Amino acid sequence: MQEETVNIGVAEYYVTHNPHVLASYGLGSCVGIVLYDEKRRIGGMAHVMLPDSTAITRKSSPGKFADTAVKAMVEEMEKLGSRRSDIKAKIAGGACMFTIPGAINPRNVPGPSLGMQIGERNVEATKVALREQRIRLVAEDTGGNYGRTMRFDISNGRVTVSSIKHGRKEL
Repeated sequence: MQEETVNIGVAEYYVTHNPHVLASYGLGSCVGIVLYDEKRRIGGMAHVMLPDSTAITRKSSPGKFADTAVKAMVEEMEKLGSRRSDIKAKIAGGACMFTIPGAINPRNVPGPSLGMQIGERNVEATKVALREQRIRLVAEDTGGNYGRTMRFDISNGRVTVSSIKHGRKEL
């Protein structure tokens, strides 16, 4: 049976129990989050753009922020029959893609600003959201200064991360 590939765009998430392959392209400072329940073969992926929704007053897609994406995916997985204790996470992305010459570094360290470390902030916010939801992070490929593509095969739980600079690896 040919498995369908579902593309997860920026600020989107998708949860399913069908044997799809979920893919997120162009993970730079964004973070790809995979949640997987191996026992029931239920999983999801989010392409998180920003760390925290609390400062935003306008309603937005839950997939846009680390805090809301993790919570929404866990809730949908539980509706499909997952137990929170069986869900595990893998993440990729959170790179520092740009520097701003001459800008003040927000960490008060001499040198160029690293674009407000949005990638690093996304990774940290994702880890906080996972802890708050009691989801164990089992693998990650984060940081650096290069983009990534993340693919998740729900039929077997395999997560692969590929990049032009660093090839392909399984998490």
